[in-house]
Formats: sequence, structure tokens, C-alpha cells
Amino acid sequence: MLVDSHCHLDFPDFAEELDAVVDRARQAGVGRMVTICTYLSRFDRILAVAERYDDVLCSLGVHPHQAAEEIGGVTVERLVELSRHPKVIGLGETGLDYFYDKSPRDIQQECFRRHIRASVETGLPLIIHTRDADDDTMRIVREEAAGQPVKGLLHCFSSGRQLAEDALDFGFSLSLSGIVTFKKSEELRDIVRDVPLDRILVETDAPYLAPVPFRGKRNEPAYVAHTAACVAEVKGVDAAELARRTTENFFRLFDRADPSRQAAA
Repeated sequence: MLVDSHCHLDFPDFAEELDAVVDRARQAGVGRMVTICTYLSRFDRILAVAERYDDVLCSLGVHPHQAAEEIGGVTVERLVELSRHPKVIGLGETGLDYFYDKSPRDIQQECFRRHIRASVETGLPLIIHTRDADDDTMRIVREEAAGQPVKGLLHCFSSGRQLAEDALDFGFSLSLSGIVTFKKSEELRDIVRDVPLDRILVETDAPYLAPVPFRGKRNEPAYVAHTAACVAEVKGVDAAELARRTTENFFRLFDRADPSRQAAA
């Protein structure tokens, strides 16, 4: 079984064939999909998708691109309250994006801090988007954690070795997308070779970043199998072992999604 730890099933790209998209993922061996929240104001749409399918879970949060638009409605108290829904397994995606700067950086940072505080309070892991903001990302995490345990991952990891090492040292995991399959991504693959296997997850970020051989087309959760196959080759393990390990990693990090924990509850 594979897990697509990050996709956007509520996006219009899937509206006309969502059932078929989910069914193709199942046929490809994808046993869980996490549909990711980017607008807190649209959380009801994300939750509706998650509630429609037993094997789809969701997150709760505001993307840094939307921070300026959404910040007025983002409070720690609201994040904590909404996160009580059993389908919500993580907070995000949140973080910093200094490449596009679609929201002012100070607002991105404040929005990020509120998510981290909610993570500390709830114990739910952070799903972090970071682009061209390596130093600020980990600095803010450390400041807000203030020595308290915080779980999380850097989603769609494609940054440099220093950020990978800093995140791993903090206890975070790295989630790998179709970028790792691209011909130009040899530096990323070099980093992945050194990442412990128990700290790797895989994702699509669908509808974006389709892996080879689908690059340039609309991505979908079924294609996570191609990303996983590439990561398995880089790590020198077979595809079945990579699937098993990344799925174990997913349930360990997102423990609310752990079927054994749910059975015991």
C-alpha cells in the first residue's frame, strides 16, 4: 500500500471525475490520500471530499499565498476547534513562500506562527510549505516550539541540503513529490540518498508536479506510484519495501490516521 500524503482533491481540476480519480488511485495501490487545505475559509469543501471517501483524510490550514487574504480568520483557537474533526490529521499547508511573495512576509510569518501554536496545543503535525525561506522557516519553528515537541514534515521537498539537515535534526520528515523524478533534479536525489528511510514520505501535490512519465500533464494520486518507484531506486530498495516503509512513516507521523489506533478507540 502507498499513501499520497499531499494532494488537492477539492480543486476544480478534479470536479468532473473525482470518483474516477479516487478509483484509479485505489487500483494503483494507493490506500490513503490526504486532501490538503489551503484556505481556512473553504475548509468545508475539503472536509466534504474527505467525508465522501473512507480512504481520504484531510488537513486544516492556510497556504502562505493566501495568508494576507485569510489572516483575519486565522486564530489558534479556531484552528484547534476545527481540528477536532476526526478526518483532520494535520495542520497546513502552512509556511513561507518568498519566491512568489503573494502575501507580505510579515503576514506569512504571523500566519505560520499561529499554525505552530495550534500544533503545539493539539499535537497534530505541521505540513510545511517553504520556498526560498529556509532560514526563516526553521527559525520560526524553533521560536514557537520553545523546547516543546512539534511534529511535522516539509512537503514537496526540493530545497538544499542544509534545510534537509536542519529539518531532520529537529525531528521533521521530508515528503517527496514528482520533482524527484525530473531529469534536472540530480542534486535533490543526492540529498534523498542520505535521508534516513524512516523519515521519507511520498506525495503528488496533485494536480501539480506530475512525475515522469506524465510530466506536463495534470497530476493525480495514482501517479504517486511513479514517484515512489523513483525514490526506491535512489534509496536502493525495491518498490514494495519503499511502499511499506513510507506508509509506516505516514501513520507514525499522522497518528490520528493510524488504523490500529482507531480500532482501539
